[in-house]
Amino acid sequence: MVARALRHRIVARRRKARLPQRILVVHHLLLGDTLMLTALLAKLREQHPAADIVMGLPEAYASLYAKRPYGVRAIGWNVRAPQSSKLWLERGFDLALVPGDNRFSWLAMALDARWIIAFGGDRPANKSWAVDELRPYPDAPAAWADIVTTLIDGPFPARYLRSQWPDPPGSPFDWPTRHYAVLHVGASTPLKQWDPARWRDLAAWLSERGIEPVWSAGRGEEAVAQACIEHTSPRSYAGVLSLPQLWHLVANASLLVAPDTGVAHLGRIVGTPTVALFGPGSSLISGAGEFWRDAPYRAVTVADFPCRDQRVLFKRELSWVRRCGRSLAECPHPRCMDAIGLDAVTAAIADLGVAR
Repeated sequence: MVARALRHRIVARRRKARLPQRILVVHHLLLGDTLMLTALLAKLREQHPAADIVMGLPEAYASLYAKRPYGVRAIGWNVRAPQSSKLWLERGFDLALVPGDNRFSWLAMALDARWIIAFGGDRPANKSWAVDELRPYPDAPAAWADIVTTLIDGPFPARYLRSQWPDPPGSPFDWPTRHYAVLHVGASTPLKQWDPARWRDLAAWLSERGIEPVWSAGRGEEAVAQACIEHTSPRSYAGVLSLPQLWHLVANASLLVAPDTGVAHLGRIVGTPTVALFGPGSSLISGAGEFWRDAPYRAVTVADFPCRDQRVLFKRELSWVRRCGRSLAECPHPRCMDAIGLDAVTAAIADLGVAR
């Protein structure tokens, strides 16, 4: 891949097209960060209504884009073997955008991208050697969804509309039988998980108001869900649903409560009233921002938690960032999640008008 990219750099003429006809967005972000790129896709479509827009993304997420939201063709690829993906067959892009990790600019160049734009400041510097145009991160606080739109010029896109993302096809599964809330208890790290006793108290609170709590977690997180189920509703989808099935479960729910994880962002995509619990993460960076301002969404966090003090976002140091990316070795227990009380969560649910 690198050899092909270098040949292209030497042979091809680098130029920025005024009206690009083929556009590539390439990354290998986590689910939540991927879904927050929707604002960038919306802006690209507004600026270039006739362009062929291709997004290279992790294979696991491609199924969510089966109905081509914003007319985007999403192609899954494996970061360890990019040549094995159909993405490798896509060649000749007028413009490529690389949000997040700049090493994927080399893949963009190998795919014959004539002009590559990414954010500056990535480390080490050789990750950005293939980039033609480096854009700065904003000096003022902003949500990641809004930040990525600055990779291209032009006005901010129109706010998100649910109708712009058709439901992906999903296999049938055993649905809840009544008014229900999805309690997604898994997360990318134990430091984002809420205490099981708090989840059980929330489940009891919802049951008292006629809302069935149903449990959700990813594959490998079944034990996390099981710890929460004791003496509550036994209906659990932990580890058994595909991503499109989870989409449909969340889309038809009356409420979603989840830690700061990809499923919380899925709630905004499908328009389900969502309460997201933020411990180590930033409720600003991962929040609704301007693009999802109209979404039925509430973030619950403890502002200015003392150890939420790291200023790094995608290896760029920004003065306004306040988040924590520590490991379990550095922080054996999530005090920031313990600080989120049941009353704050139920108040957020009531504020959404779901239950009182």
